[in-house]
Amino acid sequence: MKTTILGGGAMGTACAILLADHAGQDVSIWAREADNPQRIAETRVNERFLPGVPIPESIEITSDIKEAVERADFLLLAVPTKFVRETLTTLRPSLPADPPVVSIVKGIENETFLRPSEIVQDVLGERPVVVLSGPSHAEEIARRLPASVVAACTDITLAEQVQSMFTTDRFRVYTNTDPLGVELAGALKNVIGLAAGMCDGLGFGDNAKSALMTRGIVEITRFGVALGAEPSTFNGLAGIGDLITTCMSPHGRNRLVGEKLGQGQSLDEIMTHMASIAEGVNTTRSVHDLARQMHIEMPITNEIYSVLYEGKSPLEATETLMQRPPRAE
Repeated sequence: MKTTILGGGAMGTACAILLADHAGQDVSIWAREADNPQRIAETRVNERFLPGVPIPESIEITSDIKEAVERADFLLLAVPTKFVRETLTTLRPSLPADPPVVSIVKGIENETFLRPSEIVQDVLGERPVVVLSGPSHAEEIARRLPASVVAACTDITLAEQVQSMFTTDRFRVYTNTDPLGVELAGALKNVIGLAAGMCDGLGFGDNAKSALMTRGIVEITRFGVALGAEPSTFNGLAGIGDLITTCMSPHGRNRLVGEKLGQGQSLDEIMTHMASIAEGVNTTRSVHDLARQMHIEMPITNEIYSVLYEGKSPLEATETLMQRPPRAE
């Protein structure tokens, strides 16, 4: 079994390390030249994204896409949402037509409002996509700390195959037949993660963050169900599970961006000094715009949008939320 990982970032590298734990797994990472795959291959450490974590010698690391995808049984998509279309369009001539795609991407494309799995099919044509998602920071996965996620696909047999590929004694995978809900949960939790970070930056304490997370999962569920997802998905690992990790963990990039915003830094200043992409920044725009078109009530998302794109301060956004008219829960 060969899996080719498209993207040499933190989560792509962590998944490669995870897959390499399986006997008989052949794993390749395709990385852009800008990510210095040659140096990673020589040092066996991805210093930019996962410093200090050794990469097994069995994992091939290359910028040669033809070499990477040769004989691939699965393609694992691990690039930020805003680069998915460009990356797949560039690689399309070299990608084999048969292998299913496993997507670990968490976002919604601006303008088109397409989810990562939909971008895959828009660029590469119809092919099966399995969505792998849940509370799974790369920093912990790469160090083999215990975690659980879901593999979601309408084809349960394919979901079970991915489940078998990834399951280890430290990584437990459940199956799910609602990839729409799993993808939306993975995207929208980053928006709430930004808000949780603002709570931290403003020093609002545990009560405020708990209320925010609780109302946040309500908002995520409302949006997902309006688009056709199963309500129960948002009560599971891909929903509330991933939301908890995103809002609480020091590893969370979106929480960190929100925290710095709450402390008074500008978005431009924050993004200039970040090595990794905080998906929630672009996703907030997509969710806000689509929710307005569909008349879905999204008060937290609306306020995060105002902070990111309209110059509203995090404190003013908080006051707007707290002063909304009283209502039943």
